[in-house]
Amino acid sequence: MIRRAGLLRDQRGATAIEYGLIAALISVACIIAFQMLGLNLATIFTTIANALR
Repeated sequence: MIRRAGLLRDQRGATAIEYGLIAALISVACIIAFQMLGLNLATIFTTIANALR
């Protein structure tokens, strides 16, 4: 027989989902910020590569 009281009190899965949602929201915010600021990673890496030559 499964102990339901223990399963209902177990918060580990909920905490993992919350951390996943927070990470996803931070990622979306970073992507939006980069697009709004006009930062192009390809241009940045090209500039760095040219500076190192």
